[in-house]
Amino acid sequence: MSNIGNETLVAPIQPWVKPRAKTLKNLFGPALVALVSFVIVLLTGFAGPDGWALLFFVGLLGLAIARTRNQDRVKRNNSLISIVIAGGATLAFAPWLSIFYSLVIKGFHGIYLGYFFRDMRITTPDDELNMGGVGHAIIGSAIMVLIATAITLPLGILSGVYLTEVRGRLTRMIRFVIQSMSGVPSIVAGLFIFTTFVDVTKQFSGLAGSLALSILMLPTVARTAEEVLKLVPEDLRAASYALGARQWRSSLMVVLPTVRSGLTTAAILGVARVIGETAPLILTAQSISSFKFNPFSGQIASIPMYIFALFQIGTEYSMARAWSGALVLMVIVFLLFVVARRLGNRVKR
Repeated sequence: MSNIGNETLVAPIQPWVKPRAKTLKNLFGPALVALVSFVIVLLTGFAGPDGWALLFFVGLLGLAIARTRNQDRVKRNNSLISIVIAGGATLAFAPWLSIFYSLVIKGFHGIYLGYFFRDMRITTPDDELNMGGVGHAIIGSAIMVLIATAITLPLGILSGVYLTEVRGRLTRMIRFVIQSMSGVPSIVAGLFIFTTFVDVTKQFSGLAGSLALSILMLPTVARTAEEVLKLVPEDLRAASYALGARQWRSSLMVVLPTVRSGLTTAAILGVARVIGETAPLILTAQSISSFKFNPFSGQIASIPMYIFALFQIGTEYSMARAWSGALVLMVIVFLLFVVARRLGNRVKR
């Protein structure tokens, strides 16, 4: 409360804001349970983050029962359900955290500055970890993904435009085909390109790998483009028609520019979907141990095949290099999803 002249200003009451002391008191119990769970994991045979999450969940349930034993039934049930939901979220998050933790711990040893710029042409899998690198695989994956994007993005956007703008007789069939393609196993896409392209040209190539990736990428791009185009207000289309624009011109000059960030998001999500695929590349692109920039003749490297080949060898250094490649792939996918999320939020605004 404060005085300004002859007027008195009263601070508004905010009953939804908890006092800091009460918030700290409520957090003390879960923090103590987390610490006790961590100590138990260190002293017993529970498995790392997964074991800690299970103990933390059980401890939170016990804490909730102890805190609410003197409360009425409604408050007690509300507290227990809140703990169950929070514990379920923790249990769902723990496996992902465990995977990421394993990637960082096991993959960090093989990472050094030259790892991103060198290839394995003069380096054997059993050489020291300060030799060789994943640069050739990054370049190969980038080339194949760029070609797949160039093939898929126009088709996906056209599919989205047809489903949302044209809405012709083939709408149901196209939507059914796109949804069916979402469930196609990646090995089937690779086998299809192998029989229709590789077997005809008699050679593995980056182009064949790109065609296989584009089959897997198309459903993601088309469905995302359709959902993004649905966000365009009908009033915007009506205003365009009122000014005399035809449907194709309205779609090209008004609708698509309005959601260009969303279409970029669709492309990024499609790239994130296929950049880690291994099975189709086994049948189409194979792998080599040196840099190659021509995707139209001969085998080409990729990050998934780099990881797969090193894991097959199974020695200490080859496994370490495979974990490092997996960490690089995870970071690339994570960055793609972050960019897609930022662009998606811009579309909503």
